[in-house]
Amino acid sequence: MKKRTVTPADIGEIVRAARKDAGLRQYELAGAAGVGLRFVVDLEAGKPTAQVGKVLHVLDMLGCSVEIIPPPEPTGSAEFPRVRENEFESVEVRHVPRRER
Repeated sequence: MKKRTVTPADIGEIVRAARKDAGLRQYELAGAAGVGLRFVVDLEAGKPTAQVGKVLHVLDMLGCSVEIIPPPEPTGSAEFPRVRENEFESVEVRHVPRRER
């Protein structure tokens, strides 16, 4: 599987698409997930400092899955490449629209 860099904006787009697919308004998702409306608005806007626990909970409420693949064991003394701020390698967030399930 090819690595894809996922940004907070990508997660926001997935959350928005999943919410709309579920027929929910932002305030309805916020109430169902037990988070504030501002949190959902910021999450969908790609806010990079959103709380991870809340993000994972909202994704779970929407039926999205998150897969994190750790890097392979290092060989030798090579350093790991640096990840740019707000970008995460080997993270996949998936949403399968209800009509495709």
